[in-house]
Amino acid sequence: MRQLAIETATEACSVALFEDGRLVSHVHELVGRGHAERLVPMIGELPGRGRADRILVDCGPGSFTGVRVGLAAARALALAWGAEIAGYSSLALIAATAFMELDGPETLSVAIVGGHGEYFVQRFDRQGVRPIAPLASLKPEEAALLCASDPVAGSGAEAMRTAGAPGRTVAIHPDARNTALLPPRLAMLPPSPIYGRAPDARLPG
Repeated sequence: MRQLAIETATEACSVALFEDGRLVSHVHELVGRGHAERLVPMIGELPGRGRADRILVDCGPGSFTGVRVGLAAARALALAWGAEIAGYSSLALIAATAFMELDGPETLSVAIVGGHGEYFVQRFDRQGVRPIAPLASLKPEEAALLCASDPVAGSGAEAMRTAGAPGRTVAIHPDARNTALLPPRLAMLPPSPIYGRAPDARLPG
C-alpha cells in the first residue's frame, strides 16, 4: 500500500511517499507562507506524481491558511484517486520526532507559534507519544509555566526559554517523512482542522 503524507501546518511544507511503510521519496522546505504555491508542485515531484492508496494530512494546530491548504489538497486528491484519508496533529508529530532525537526524557512539551502573540502548547509522555495535557493557546509566560521543567520542542521553544521555561530547547519543524514515527492511533484522526483557539470573528449576540 502507498501512503502520501502532507505537512503544511507551520512554516514548513513537506510531502513524503511511503510504500508498505518504507519511505520512497520526500520533499521538505521552509516556505513561510508559500504553501499554496509549493504543495502541488512538491507532490508532482514524487514518483508517480505521489499517487497513493491512503493520504495522511496535518490537521493542525498551526497556520490557519496552511492547515486549510493541506486539507483541501488532501481531500481533492483522495476524491480523485479513490484513496482513504486521515489526519494527525502537528504537535504530536513534533513530539514523536523530539522523543526520537532526545535521550532520556519521559515527558516533553511542544510549543509552536500561534496567533495574536500566543503559542500552541501541549505536553506529551514518551510512552505512545501520549498527550498528558490538553492543547492550549497561551501567552508566552503562561505557556512557559505549562511546560514546567520539560524539554521544549518546536518553533516556539526559544520563546518558552525567554519566558522562563528552564528545560532544554529543540528547534524542530514538522516533517512529513517523520509521520512514520506516529503511533497508529495518532495517525487516524478525522481530516478536519484543529484550530487550537476560538475563531477571531464571532456571530453577533
